[in-house]
Amino acid sequence: MGIKERFNLLVGDLFGGINSAIITLPQALAFGVATGFGASAGLWGAIILCFTAGLLGPKIPIVSGTTGPVAIVIASMMAALGYDVQAAITILLMAAIFQFAAALTNLPSIVKYVPYPVISGFMNGVGVIIIILQLNPLMGHKALSSTLNTLLNINNSILHINPDALLIGAITLLIVFACPKKVNKIIPCQILGLIISTFISIKMGLNIDRISNVSVAFPAIVQPYTDINKIISYIPYALTLTVVFSAESLLTGLVSDSIMKSKSNPKHILGALGIGNFICALTGSLGGSAATMRTVAALNSGSTTRLTTVINPLILLTLLFCCSDFVAQIPLAVLAAILMKIGYDILDMKFIKVLRYAPKDDLLILCVVFLLTVFYNLIFAVGAGITLAALLYAKRVADKAKTIHKKVYDADIMQMERILERDYKHKIRVVHIEGQFFFGSATQLISHFDDVLGTEYLILNYDGDDLLDISAVFALEDIIVRLKSQHIHVILVSNKNVINQLDSLSILSQIGQDNVFYDENSAIDFVKSRLKFPLI
Repeated sequence: MGIKERFNLLVGDLFGGINSAIITLPQALAFGVATGFGASAGLWGAIILCFTAGLLGPKIPIVSGTTGPVAIVIASMMAALGYDVQAAITILLMAAIFQFAAALTNLPSIVKYVPYPVISGFMNGVGVIIIILQLNPLMGHKALSSTLNTLLNINNSILHINPDALLIGAITLLIVFACPKKVNKIIPCQILGLIISTFISIKMGLNIDRISNVSVAFPAIVQPYTDINKIISYIPYALTLTVVFSAESLLTGLVSDSIMKSKSNPKHILGALGIGNFICALTGSLGGSAATMRTVAALNSGSTTRLTTVINPLILLTLLFCCSDFVAQIPLAVLAAILMKIGYDILDMKFIKVLRYAPKDDLLILCVVFLLTVFYNLIFAVGAGITLAALLYAKRVADKAKTIHKKVYDADIMQMERILERDYKHKIRVVHIEGQFFFGSATQLISHFDDVLGTEYLILNYDGDDLLDISAVFALEDIIVRLKSQHIHVILVSNKNVINQLDSLSILSQIGQDNVFYDENSAIDFVKSRLKFPLI
């Protein structure tokens, strides 16, 4: 690699570290306050976890820190423990140990079998929880422990509203939601809202609650509880945190692999985060997971190596030591508005936009997971969603088993495909998706399309009789995007019902109506006519 290439990599990592740090700062402060640990714990946790997990983790840049789902679980845990910080530290230590232990097993591979509606319902639930819990701080009151309590006491909160808090919160909301995309690419709207609103609140002398105390001292070692009875009673909390720590981290790994076209080891990711979370807990800092939003921001800025995860905490350290007086003046209502924007960004708009076209089973799963997440328990919600998805799939398979008539695959067509690929030197390939194409098989199928060397036209033939569930639809979309990124023309062959379904979900627009056929022979004739090189 030449000097110019190395310089370009360094510049990309530098910008990735800076941009992800700018996004991390307001989030770390807001999550620290929201969990009850304090703004300093949130910021130090982001610094320690990103640095440790980045150095020990995969070579690709994965930015870590406290995220929305993690913050919600920790906030609920703190409320249940009566804000006993020592108990919370003990649980965080246990969760870190469990996470590292999970990295030594095959458990990390299970995440790819979680159905999309479960993930969507969970993320939408977390987004709504964050928004609801910040209603009180936005009006100048203390945050309540649950969404139900917040909604039940909303009338009282409105009657005793702090006009100054609501004013500065509304200004922040206006900035973070109305900020033009061009500006947001240069300065993230969250940091812009934080700076402008805090400056306005100081100049106007508003009577509102502020962060007040931000420690720039390096965190000290915190002594956890050693009472075995307490430790045993904390196991359910620790397991819940472990699941949230790990699930979001593995999903972030999948996203970063998709963007970078790489393949990271999920065990490696969890092991590094387990060590990072252990150090965070020992120092009284807020633990977390790999953060999808910050990682994507780094990658989109040109980041390609783990150097980004070193630059990110260095930027945060610089801001902490140089701007601690300003940080102490940040109003809690401003942080509440920023968290509301984070909650909105967590909402799965991709699925929400196609809700009316989604199969009823997927809608049922999403609604169950969403309601349980918002009003009961996050981990129970995910478990219930997976169980319900499995039961509904088992029912579909059982119903299908009653149908005896099944078309036998034509051996002559198979022979014709082999001759076609041989004569055209694999510039034309035919790939069949056979059997049940559903959430359990969709993720695995994607990996088969990572690299189709030498192919110009790929005929994708789904000859199943069943409509696709939403996981399979989005998996098919991912396959199409990957093939197109390799400059491969995708030709789809399927039955009328499936094609109509894909058309209603705007998937066919990515292929083009001219590239869709109901039978394979027509597709092959079309490709032959389009191929521009001479047959040898």
